[in-house]
Amino acid sequence: MNSSIVRYTLGLVLMIEAALLLLPCIVALIYKDKNGIYFLIVAGLCLLLGFGMSLSKPKSKIFYLKEGCIITSLSWILLSFFGSLPFYLSGSIPSLTDALFETISGFTTTGASILSEVESLSKSVTFWRCFTHWIGGMGVLVFLLAIIPIGGGSQINIMKAESPGPSVGKLVPKIRSTARILYIIYFVMTILEILFLVIGKMPLFDAINTAVATAGTGGFGIKNDSFASYSPYLQWVVTIFMIMFGINFNAYYLLLFRQFKKAFTMEEVVHYLAIILIAIAIIFTRLVNSYNYASDALRDTAFQVASIITTTGFSSVDFDKWPAVCQTVMVFLMFIGACAGSTGGGIKVSRLIILRKTIIKELNSYIHPKSIKKIKMDDKPIEHEVLRATNVYFITFTILFSLSILLVSIDGKDLVTNFTAVAATINNIGPGLSEVGATQNFGHFSTLSKYVLMFDMIAGRLELFPLLILFHPTLWRETFNRCLNKHIK
Repeated sequence: MNSSIVRYTLGLVLMIEAALLLLPCIVALIYKDKNGIYFLIVAGLCLLLGFGMSLSKPKSKIFYLKEGCIITSLSWILLSFFGSLPFYLSGSIPSLTDALFETISGFTTTGASILSEVESLSKSVTFWRCFTHWIGGMGVLVFLLAIIPIGGGSQINIMKAESPGPSVGKLVPKIRSTARILYIIYFVMTILEILFLVIGKMPLFDAINTAVATAGTGGFGIKNDSFASYSPYLQWVVTIFMIMFGINFNAYYLLLFRQFKKAFTMEEVVHYLAIILIAIAIIFTRLVNSYNYASDALRDTAFQVASIITTTGFSSVDFDKWPAVCQTVMVFLMFIGACAGSTGGGIKVSRLIILRKTIIKELNSYIHPKSIKKIKMDDKPIEHEVLRATNVYFITFTILFSLSILLVSIDGKDLVTNFTAVAATINNIGPGLSEVGATQNFGHFSTLSKYVLMFDMIAGRLELFPLLILFHPTLWRETFNRCLNKHIK
């Protein structure tokens, strides 16, 4: 393993985090917030460590998927640990475990909070809490690739490890250019949302925090009732942008280059929008009679459907009080998730399409044993490697999900709470049902359960395997043997 490139890249990641931590310092200066000093201290610590780790450049910048996964997993762990220190040092979150939970939830764009009251947080803390969503939405390593050349053609291995979805490809021949295009689209859409929110008379500070949380499909609210107290206009704006950020960014790339037919006929995007419309129709027809105005029922339904399927996690209403059929639809949406290549979490619509087509192909093989038919998406054959990876993903997801529920159940909470708490974290959603519903939080879980849920958040954001590879015995055996050989020499 090329350990030097791992060390070097982690150093660069810490230096980027140091730069990002300066933003809440600026917010602190504007609002005369004394907590800004803690962000400055942690920024200095990250800069010092990062500079030391990246001072010696690796002899070889070539690395493979194994190194890409290790870099990605360790980067997210380091980002979360140092990102949690301002919360802890400032006393905003007195427990280091809780501060780490909140930060991991932010960076993984989960939005599951341990805080019961957020309006009393200082401006700098509030901004950093929401901004972690924006950093994690597209991925800090994708940002790193956009500004710094790391390892030539090996960069695709970082993209594969960090980007959500069953497969990752280049929009243009160079990975660095692809990363830049993705971040330009991401940035422009975020600015557009801020403008629309300000037009709706939302204060600029609120608009920035809401937009970065929406862009990362994270869902940390800056009000105790999340989004319930905002105007219908603002709720509709956020609804539309949540759906937009859940769309595969390849579609936006195609639109930029006027390939409208390809963009509007992308199989995954069509299915994604169809699922949203069907879910809205089912829930709306069940709720409409309980509202004075049908428009209010439609707005609440559309907002919550968009929030859950994109795994954003904002709440405009307590859907834990909805009828069972509506709650069931919401739980289904938790697992479906958004499109691959978006900032959303969940299993991803593309994987479900592949699974459906695989099942149909298997059924057809029983009827026509000698038939040979390729599974296609967007009229392109799906490679066997993608099919295999998708099937393995579902198996691994099921095992990890089941084990997590078993461990969390030690707390003695009800099954609905345990099931939806794990579903909400591993799918990077935020709110669940019962004791982790839209008006509740995760602060009541034990320390063990919190670490299980933190693991699930990172695993879900990184598509399981980049994190799980850290626990592979062969990796540690190779590392131990290499260190032993160096010591002997």
